[in-house]
Amino acid sequence: MASFSDARETPAEQLWEEIEDVHAGMLGLVGSEMHMQPMAPFVDRKTHTIWFFTKTDSELVTALRPGSRGHFCVVGKKHDYHACLSGRLTETKDPARIDEFWNSVVAAWYEGGKTDPTLTMIALSLDDGEIWASTGSTLKFGWEIAKANLNPEKTPDVGVHRQIRFA
Repeated sequence: MASFSDARETPAEQLWEEIEDVHAGMLGLVGSEMHMQPMAPFVDRKTHTIWFFTKTDSELVTALRPGSRGHFCVVGKKHDYHACLSGRLTETKDPARIDEFWNSVVAAWYEGGKTDPTLTMIALSLDDGEIWASTGSTLKFGWEIAKANLNPEKTPDVGVHRQIRFA
């Protein structure tokens, strides 16, 4: 269950932990007609950057322009945590980052390994985001709904919403 106290007191730390715990989120290019697509995130907490492996001929990479912005949305493994993040989106073939995040799952997508000519990375340098931590307990949810229905001035307390600024 997503911690409400973590969401209130250390929302950025909780965000990184949630992203590191998922296999994929949805990445999209702001202002484009393209749909968001599932991408596996690799986190650099120090620089507030999320890295993604992709191919140079992917629709997302070919649509990137200087100043492009992206959105990345995540749903936690237990479906009790949601985040929508935005920032500058750039392509890079940084060998240090490729080495840092390379693993057997990534390797399966690139016939030429780390030197595959189609291998590239996208960096989402975060500016801001919003998180929602909600209860995964059906008992707590039911209790909060019942209390709200008995008192028209009460709304259910089933989650925490926070804005996060990185820049």
